[in-house]
Amino acid sequence: MNMFCYQCQEAAKGTGCTIKGVCGKTDEVAALQDVLLFVSKGLAHANTAAATKGLDSDKAYKYLIDALFITITNANFDGAKIEEKIREGIALRDELIANIEAKGVTVPTDEPSVKYAGKTKSDFLSIAPSIGVLSIENEDIRSLKELMIYGVKGMAAYAEHAMNLGYENKEVCAFIQKALVASTDNNLNVDELVALVLETGKNGVDVMALLDKANTETYGNPEITSVNLGVRNNPAILISGHDMKDMEELLKQTEGTGVDVYTHSEMLPANYYPAFKKYAHFVGNYGNAWWKQKEEFESFNGPVLFTTNCIVPPKESYIDRIYTTGTSGFEGCTHIPDRKNGQPKDFSIIIEHAKKCAAPTEIETGEIVGGFAHKQVMQLADKVVDAVKSGAIKKFVVMGGCDGRMSDRNYYTDFASELPNDTVIMTAGCAKYRYNKLQLGDIGGIPRVLDAGQCNDSYSLAVIALKLKEVFGLDDINDLPIVYNIAWYEQKAVIVLLALLSLGVKNINLGPTLPAFLSPNVTKVLVENFGIGGITDVKTDIERLILA
Repeated sequence: MNMFCYQCQEAAKGTGCTIKGVCGKTDEVAALQDVLLFVSKGLAHANTAAATKGLDSDKAYKYLIDALFITITNANFDGAKIEEKIREGIALRDELIANIEAKGVTVPTDEPSVKYAGKTKSDFLSIAPSIGVLSIENEDIRSLKELMIYGVKGMAAYAEHAMNLGYENKEVCAFIQKALVASTDNNLNVDELVALVLETGKNGVDVMALLDKANTETYGNPEITSVNLGVRNNPAILISGHDMKDMEELLKQTEGTGVDVYTHSEMLPANYYPAFKKYAHFVGNYGNAWWKQKEEFESFNGPVLFTTNCIVPPKESYIDRIYTTGTSGFEGCTHIPDRKNGQPKDFSIIIEHAKKCAAPTEIETGEIVGGFAHKQVMQLADKVVDAVKSGAIKKFVVMGGCDGRMSDRNYYTDFASELPNDTVIMTAGCAKYRYNKLQLGDIGGIPRVLDAGQCNDSYSLAVIALKLKEVFGLDDINDLPIVYNIAWYEQKAVIVLLALLSLGVKNINLGPTLPAFLSPNVTKVLVENFGIGGITDVKTDIERLILA
């Protein structure tokens, strides 16, 4: 068997993984993920037909969001779980078709994903080569369709987090379905696909706004917070990923047990929410970005809960301490089942495991400051505006996005270190770990690194920019003293990029490399219409972006 995957920044040789994913997924898991996406397209066709008569299924929308999230980089490596999800999708599609055809609704029977009737793992693996990325011969059409699909994968991640908190946007769900159907349409031309890509960005803004509302109405607006980096002498659980509902339920269930809770990587921003601060056993953050987990999980000593993606295949020395839940999964790790009948997840098994473990080994001490989401920054608006008007702040640099393990990402640490003292970094996502522990100081009490939160909190950065545009009385967001030097890694970064483009932001610098899935012609369109560019070296880029 072989594979082809180029959906993340670490695609082998900058072109695509063909033997095994750099992320660690096998060719078999890659094939099963391709089939899961294919089956999702068939269900999208059936539910689109159902919607013409108002018979569309909420269950189908939820399935599509779950399935897309499972296929995101570093989310699920468990082939058996993916097989199970494929069968669930086929059964749901067939049930929906039977119900709507009984009411006179016609489903496109010539669509392969609608006709597909595989049942076994062998069936799934045999069809994979014919329905994968390279099955689309025209590289520009393929590039635009993949850009759209990767965007909706990112949208699905944010939609699922919002759904877990009881928030849903039917228009977003319907667009995700529309994009899946469009990806099977062989008659769409380049211009039509470009329009769909931009529509993806618009819906990306909507889904990030929805998740922002879900998080803040449920847990309060993030506050400026000094987060502890040290440890206590209690057994503990380390929680990673992105899901705040899982965070809430874990904190409630560990209260009074003698087990502490620490965040890792993209869960760091949980420390900024008022609702979580009441838990005395919520200690702070342990470690850095996701890619350092092999060393940091070893020294943590206790169990680790993955709520979503960012899994690095674990070492044998601690694999028995890895637990997954939701869309995440890894073969050999205990998976905590989803909620049923409105009841919380049951985290008792990981709590009991933690009680038997040693306390974490301390790897650093001190604090880092975060919590600069849009409402908090707007409370500082007068201070910020005065600093800009006085010349104390000359430029804001948006350095959001993702981190990764490759050495060329040291560029972002060096770039942050070499920025002039009159610049302020605005960030969201795990890219911040490249510079959030540097001693960069402040400007008149305004920290030079403003961390808005997780990758989805890039929405906050956009809201801040739009508010500053209003305050300064500007007609164009691009007239603000803001430059964009963004690191990307996976599909949630793709939807953030498309969302910024839909808001009219131009001249975004993207690195450390441009996506492998962008064909030369599609890259040219992005450069000519939006000024998308790459990075070079720190000295050149600071002169070009900051000092020019």
